[in-house]
Amino acid sequence: MTLAPTAVRPAAARSDVAPERRPPAAVALVAALLGFTVISIDVSAVNIALPAIGTSLSGGMTGLQWVVDAYTLLFAGLMLSAGALADRAGARRAYAYGVALFTLASLACGLAPGIGALVAARVVQGAAAAVVMPASLSLIRQAYDDARHRGRAIALWAVGGSVAMAAGPVLGGALTETVGWRAVFFLNLPVGAAILALLAKVAPSPRRPAPIDVPGQVTAVLALAGLTFAVIEGGHAGWTSAPVLGALAVSVAAALSFYAVEKRHRAPLVPLAMLWQRAVAVSLAVGFAVNLAFYGLVFLLGLYLQQARGMSGLAAGLVFVPVATLTTVSNLISPRVAERFGRRSVIVTGQLVLALAMFVLLPLTSGTPMWLLLLLLVPAGIGGAFTVPALTAMLMDSVPGPRAGIASGLLNALRQTGGALAVALFGALVAGSGFSLPGMRVSLVIAGGVLCATAVLAGVFLPREGE
Repeated sequence: MTLAPTAVRPAAARSDVAPERRPPAAVALVAALLGFTVISIDVSAVNIALPAIGTSLSGGMTGLQWVVDAYTLLFAGLMLSAGALADRAGARRAYAYGVALFTLASLACGLAPGIGALVAARVVQGAAAAVVMPASLSLIRQAYDDARHRGRAIALWAVGGSVAMAAGPVLGGALTETVGWRAVFFLNLPVGAAILALLAKVAPSPRRPAPIDVPGQVTAVLALAGLTFAVIEGGHAGWTSAPVLGALAVSVAAALSFYAVEKRHRAPLVPLAMLWQRAVAVSLAVGFAVNLAFYGLVFLLGLYLQQARGMSGLAAGLVFVPVATLTTVSNLISPRVAERFGRRSVIVTGQLVLALAMFVLLPLTSGTPMWLLLLLLVPAGIGGAFTVPALTAMLMDSVPGPRAGIASGLLNALRQTGGALAVALFGALVAGSGFSLPGMRVSLVIAGGVLCATAVLAGVFLPREGE
């Protein structure tokens, strides 16, 4: 897609940089797109590398679950206040710091001598990614003055992230098989350097006062971390073990504290009144369910292909090529379909298609013909990709303009939380002496059931077009 140059503003509104010397908006777009792409790939590419990581670092299933969830937890939890941080520091400065930290954490991941060091580095990666994502979008908003051109740039940014997410398993498998699992992290180093070089050509960003709800942020992360720890460890140590019960107690106490803090804070992280709006509450539930199913499926398939079928990392990654292709195409045509049939119809149908993907995979065995597996994966590449663009647009139209950033951050946080809990729960179900096919089937039924439930909620409570 070729983006037209931004319109020249009136003299009184121009920046301090002369028009002929002002950095092209495309530079900021490329920098933002590269950052969003690399953090999106990191979410999914590592899933294919997990068996190799387990063999190399002797982490066991629990360790492998934490390799994924340590990143996702911080990504999800800190997303709620990362936008405010970007406003306070300025988009370019926040983006540069986030990218630099992400790059250094990637180096630490690639050099990790053990599973504990890798998990610790993934925590830092996730925290940095939470800053990079909203700051990258703010960078685009700053670079494009014209609303039409800015809309095109944001659409390209969104599609780039979706394509990267879908292509992550393919890239992860190829790198793991040809170079080694550490290359999945080392790949981020030249990309991070390129982003920082591009940022040097981007105009400085203004700083804006933005309140940060520290108590709300801390209690939100504690609640999410406690729940995830309980789910992961419950499948291994037992659901009534002291660590699991303690983690659940921490999660409940933190959740109650979060509610109390948000109710009284003058600038709450999450305005509680917003959650009582039907369209907002249902949209968040749908986002959670879609990511729980899709990311859970990617996690399960990566283990199934390599541990149950004995495939190489490269071969397993190539299995995801059709899914990545369908996901890309579905993302591109979803807005047009929504314009014709209505967003609610697309959201409900997309969830049901993704639920179908879960149920048709139930008969899988270690000997299922590959052509049949690829055919059964077709609904997985369509359902979620159809749902998310319409869902995001529905949510944005359901809240006042000043709260659009909060709503977007909340949706992304709930989506990442769905992925984190899927890895925690499904990993516990398939763990054992080998990969458990019965555990995978139970996981698929759970994912499909959750999707069917939220599809019903969407059909009943989301407004029709024009309401």
